[in-house]
Amino acid sequence: MNSLDHLKTALLISAFALLAACGQEPAAEPAAEPATKTEAAAEAKPEAKPEAKPEAAAEAKTEAEAKPLVVYSGRGATLVDPLFEIFTKESGVQVDVRYEKSTQTLANRIATEGAQTKADVFFAQDSGWLGALAKAGHLAELPQAILDKVPAHHRDSGGKWVGTSGRARVLVYSPDRVKAEDLPKSLADLPKAAKKGRIGWAPGNGSLQAHVSALRHVWGEEKTRAWLSEMKAAEPKVYPKNSPQVKAVSNGEIDMGWVNHYYLHKLRAANPELKAANYSFSTAGDAGNLMMLSGAALVAHSKNKEAAQKLVDFLLSKTAQAYFANTTYEYPTVAGVALHKDVPPIDDKMVRADQAHLTDLSGTLKALRELGLQ
Repeated sequence: MNSLDHLKTALLISAFALLAACGQEPAAEPAAEPATKTEAAAEAKPEAKPEAKPEAAAEAKTEAEAKPLVVYSGRGATLVDPLFEIFTKESGVQVDVRYEKSTQTLANRIATEGAQTKADVFFAQDSGWLGALAKAGHLAELPQAILDKVPAHHRDSGGKWVGTSGRARVLVYSPDRVKAEDLPKSLADLPKAAKKGRIGWAPGNGSLQAHVSALRHVWGEEKTRAWLSEMKAAEPKVYPKNSPQVKAVSNGEIDMGWVNHYYLHKLRAANPELKAANYSFSTAGDAGNLMMLSGAALVAHSKNKEAAQKLVDFLLSKTAQAYFANTTYEYPTVAGVALHKDVPPIDDKMVRADQAHLTDLSGTLKALRELGLQ
């Protein structure tokens, strides 16, 4: 690693340390990685075998040298394991997935490991961390043929990552207690539209913090702080995350909450009697209509770049995109893939915020803390 690489890595790690100091869950030190099946086999003493024919020997050598593709995944095993299984079946490439709940922790691990990383692909729950690694030089540029599969607002302008699926920020509300005409047209109007004590939010949750981080860039610091103060005055009920807000709307605890869209659909699949609905702000390009992307990238120091490119390309295939749409109720990033029947098209309403702004969390955590919201 040259001096510039060391500087970039130091800057990225310093940024993560700042987030931790401001209250974000601290990133874990790189854990000792378990040996892959291939590594374990290499340590075992091979048994003597009959001399093989040249063609058979060549095939055996190819298999012996083939390394499993190592993926650092911030997306959960229950969600993406079926996709990896399909990929292996179609491509013949074995996948060794290292799961971690925190995308930030994985990003920190890649930055810390540097050239010694075993990661070939970084599969992130939140694209902002992809942007952070790209700026620090830890991601390789993807082939243009892969980048061109998604529109410009679903990929890195420098070609270092692509969005694989999206989650929209919405209001979840009670159609029984809130009239459609009384719903705010803009996120800016939400504090005035909410009755005191009848709205929920989760200021300690990463999704809300990421959205506020985007607001600070779209609206500016002053307007964002003023809006947060107005929300505080509405006496919102605090929840640990998104799904409890959806349940609270349904059972009458609150009238509306500020969440990611897919929680409603997941909970309704388990309980068809759920009494709640999603709402996207009616003003086109409103700052409340933010798409939060999951994405994938090729790690710069990958030792298996060809297979890594195949996996990223697969995640943009119709098979994978249809999986995201129908199994997890997310928004596909590739055009022409049908949404789940219960998920409305909203692309014309979305604000086009730079995904990198979603990781500008230090100022967000500081504002929440100073306003007494943390």
